[in-house]
Amino acid sequence: MQDVLVVGKEFFDLPMKEKERFYSEDPKQSYGLRTSLNYDQEKVHFWRDNFRHPCHPLEDYIHDWPQNPARYREVYGSYTVEVRKVGLLLLDLICEGLGLECGYFGGDLSQVQFINTNHYPLCPDPSLVLGLPKHGDPYLLTLLNQGHVAGLQVLKDEQWLALEPLHNAFVVNINYMLQVISNGKLKSADHRVVPSSDVARTTVVTFISPSNDSLIEPAKSLLVSKSSPPLYKSFRFIDFLSNYATDTHQGKDPLERLMVSSSY
Repeated sequence: MQDVLVVGKEFFDLPMKEKERFYSEDPKQSYGLRTSLNYDQEKVHFWRDNFRHPCHPLEDYIHDWPQNPARYREVYGSYTVEVRKVGLLLLDLICEGLGLECGYFGGDLSQVQFINTNHYPLCPDPSLVLGLPKHGDPYLLTLLNQGHVAGLQVLKDEQWLALEPLHNAFVVNINYMLQVISNGKLKSADHRVVPSSDVARTTVVTFISPSNDSLIEPAKSLLVSKSSPPLYKSFRFIDFLSNYATDTHQGKDPLERLMVSSSY
């Protein structure tokens, strides 16, 4: 967990000439280096550099990863394999807790894995920007390695609460698809990131995600009576993603249009 944070910072410390070949302005692209979500249309500007790429199965993607820093492929490769084991174990335990059949979250529902390395540089005036805006993650499960520098905030009872880093611990976040599958028993947490004028922050985020064609719907075994009707419609994950960025940018709940009783 420490090595991947060190190597992630080494990547962002590289000369711009070295990094620019990874640059992408397409927010839907699964691979690339970005500096902002949509700078021209942002109400609040975002103070973050981000490098994102797929990482499962490892052998399908590792040859496209950076070779500089020299340890990037070695460190990120072993890290992504081990974090996936943790994520799948957590999904198995969630499955057990919900009373779903063993292996429910296997196959297409957890087929895809991305890794995001975020770098939040020193900011002269943090009151003017955000590292990331208020949002929920669109996938199944998030495992955040946030190192030792604070910056993550979670919205609870209309108040932003700081999540202080714990040494060698993950912040585990329920995503929108897990909220739907659990029929609302599990809730996706709205969160944001604030930058600092005192210290830069590098984090490594792993997303476990359904494949684009996966059918997402409340688990049928949870709909056992008239008192627990389905709260969400059935949909393909790719259809949810097509509206997610726009809804989030406009401050709307991306799941609202998918609720059974919604008149969206």
